[in-house]
Amino acid sequence: MAVQIDMTGRVVLVTGGTKGIGAGIARTFVEAGAHVVTCARSEVTPAPGTSHLVCDVRDPDAVNAMVDAIVAEHGRLDVAVNNAGGAPYALLADGSPRFHDKIMGLNFTSVLLVAQAANRVMQAQPGGGAIVNISSISALRPSPGTAVYGAAKAAVDQLTVSAGMEWAPTVRVNAINVGLCRTSDTADHYGGDASVAAIEATIPIGRMARPEEVGGVALFLASDLASYVTGATIECHGGGEPPVFQHVLNSVNQA
Repeated sequence: MAVQIDMTGRVVLVTGGTKGIGAGIARTFVEAGAHVVTCARSEVTPAPGTSHLVCDVRDPDAVNAMVDAIVAEHGRLDVAVNNAGGAPYALLADGSPRFHDKIMGLNFTSVLLVAQAANRVMQAQPGGGAIVNISSISALRPSPGTAVYGAAKAAVDQLTVSAGMEWAPTVRVNAINVGLCRTSDTADHYGGDASVAAIEATIPIGRMARPEEVGGVALFLASDLASYVTGATIECHGGGEPPVFQHVLNSVNQA
């Protein structure tokens, strides 16, 4: 018998859920029957099965108002997926304090604020809830050019462990360390299709993730199938990045 995850009747918030990985996560939850609320700093036309709220997730008052609006409209909040994040390329020595503060604000502080607001609601409602933090493999290895982003994601992983312990048993908190994922911006980001193909050849599974595949992991962590999983971080990276010495050895052996 096939195992299917049914999220009918559940209300799910996906921050940054209108494009890229966030849009894939939102679609996955909609297909499972949930009503998804996305948020971003600008107004957009909601995707099918979703509604949308304008919110700067770095602003504590705005975050609390958003969560209160969700509860006022839908009566509850069952799942919060902290997906909003990202960082432009900038060498660590060149970034200003203001620049680094913005990167930390978007990638760590926003996660903390949304998690706190969601927990406030979930602790008081029947059935509790689940929080899923979208982190990155940049939390696990050097992240040249996005060093503060990597540090922020490492902080998210630690926050996940501590929140999972503090907020149990009513609210489960887990994270996903996401690897390379193909979106509409991937080719531009990496310099074209040939560069993307070369990068994908280094991934053990042979390709970058699809946004919906990250959504599948988030859906599992939010579902009753993961009812005994909290404070955990799942690596969703297609097998990881081969160490540099392997490339050196391959070059030597082929010479």
